[in-house]
Amino acid sequence: MERLDKILSNMGYGSRKDVKKIIKEGRVEINGEIIYKNDYKINPYTDEIKLDGEEIYFRKYVYIMMNKPKGLVSSTDDPINRTVLELLDEEYLIFNPFPAGRLDKDTEGLLILTNDGKLAHELLSPKKGVEKTYYVEVDGYVEEEHKKLFNEGVTLDDGYKTLSAKLKIIESGFISKVELTIKEGKFHQVKRMFQAIDMEVIYLKRISMGPIKLDERLELGQYRELAEEEIKLLKEKN
Repeated sequence: MERLDKILSNMGYGSRKDVKKIIKEGRVEINGEIIYKNDYKINPYTDEIKLDGEEIYFRKYVYIMMNKPKGLVSSTDDPINRTVLELLDEEYLIFNPFPAGRLDKDTEGLLILTNDGKLAHELLSPKKGVEKTYYVEVDGYVEEEHKKLFNEGVTLDDGYKTLSAKLKIIESGFISKVELTIKEGKFHQVKRMFQAIDMEVIYLKRISMGPIKLDERLELGQYRELAEEEIKLLKEKN
């Protein structure tokens, strides 16, 4: 059993002070009874909770898959640029979600947003080596010899040698199309890996992160909650 004010606060309905005001105003019903006590004990999973006459359902965490468009930054706040949070409806914003890992402003594709700090940490921890796969279009011929080079690790402009990466060539030409899978997330890493072999990335899209693949039905800027099975897969892998 948990305190009513704590449950409502955890669900994103305001600070503990805000929630106490809501309760005092008689706006909360538990199992059909208006409750005025902040410390009233409830079972959030079995008791019926209504706020302003609308039933609300308790859940501590949200997990969202977004197909991030260009032009937005993967941040919760930015004084200059629009952020990915601006795409979310208020029903999700009350949970205070944040991006689990960043995508550059000009990079598209899979972005996971959640308020589950533990899971986000696991996804981003270098020790876990969670694989991230990108679809990349490169100005230059990417050839078979580059597979071995990327597999052995590429030395970036600051002298750092990347971990082993898997390069899959889809099409080689003046503009090559490839998929690159890495296990780390250094600043602008994919772009810098290709710069190390004198090639320029002209289009970049993340298509998977760990066991989660981007839902191709999502248009740029669209999002959906992760399915229970997807959440389970994420947690199992970590």
